[in-house]
Amino acid sequence: MRHSTRGDVDPFIVMDVMEAARKAEAAGRHIIHMEVGQPGTGAPEAAKANLMAEMDDPLGYTVGLGLPELRARIARHYADWYGVDLDPARVVVTSGASGAFLLAFSALFDNGERVGLGTPCYPSYRQILKAVGLTPVDIPTTLVQRFQPLPSDVAAHDLAGLIVASPANPTGTMLDQPALQTLAEACTARDAALISDEIYHGIDYDVTPVTALQVTDDAYVVNSFSKYFSMTGWRVGWMVVPEDHIRRVERLAQNMFICAPHAAQRLALHAMDCTAELEANKAVYAKNRALMIGGLKAAGLDRFAPPDGAFYVYVDVSDYTDDALAFSAEILDKAGVAVTPGLDFDAARGKHWLRFSYARGTADIAEGLSRLAAFMKGRIT
Repeated sequence: MRHSTRGDVDPFIVMDVMEAARKAEAAGRHIIHMEVGQPGTGAPEAAKANLMAEMDDPLGYTVGLGLPELRARIARHYADWYGVDLDPARVVVTSGASGAFLLAFSALFDNGERVGLGTPCYPSYRQILKAVGLTPVDIPTTLVQRFQPLPSDVAAHDLAGLIVASPANPTGTMLDQPALQTLAEACTARDAALISDEIYHGIDYDVTPVTALQVTDDAYVVNSFSKYFSMTGWRVGWMVVPEDHIRRVERLAQNMFICAPHAAQRLALHAMDCTAELEANKAVYAKNRALMIGGLKAAGLDRFAPPDGAFYVYVDVSDYTDDALAFSAEILDKAGVAVTPGLDFDAARGKHWLRFSYARGTADIAEGLSRLAAFMKGRIT
């Protein structure tokens, strides 16, 4: 049967690691999960209770751009967190951040246009771009530049657009305001679109993240309720677009999705007022981060940039392997710890890297680090 080349995308390797870990668990093994970027907590309890009280509502379609009260609450969030005065009309509620990327790429680019990605990066950027007929352009970054793209990359690679992530997956590094400003200016100078992935905002430690809206109105800003708000399975996110793009994105959203799931939108609205519970989750990530940094170094896995945010550490393991995929399989088999090989994030150089997630409970992180230390000691000696 005929098929489209749009479907010729690479697998998401972390999902394969999750399946291997699941099979090991089904066989009776106890696996520590450091592979998946998913909070170990669920949606806030108070938010779930409020949603349950509303379930007599038939929960039909919402308008394409999302519940007006949720859009207004998101706009207030920007005032509260960043001091940005945002018109709620510019807020688009989406079916997860993935839905936001589909809308953004469809609204901004024509077939074949070149969109830059600072590698290592979240792999689905590349695969979604391919699936909608665009050309992803990998821009290698370095540990010295904390794995973030440079303004000169926009002209050097002849880009129609640039995706930046801060805090980034898999590295956890962030762009400060001057760096984000110069990237925005470089995009403006080349008439290139800037897409800012901010889904890990709220999960930060020593430095407060900067939103692109603090430096420009000419950007698409993507966020999600999956990470800080701990709502991964509810599949709801949002996007802020320039004023003159609202109707363009609305037409696309109406036709592609009709709307984001109504119940998830209601839950998201309530979750935004559950600050105490969400900050308690963040305190766990901060404790886990300190454990992870110290534990990895003690195990001899010490070549990484300490993460500014998110819940990942991206480690150079080239001293131990030329095949991170095989190395991760060995760690799962011998140590019972699931980790993600860097090939997901950087096809060219990822064979020398592993990503470790510390999104789970602290006891799991401590146990996983103990197992890793024993594994590395046995492997080195």
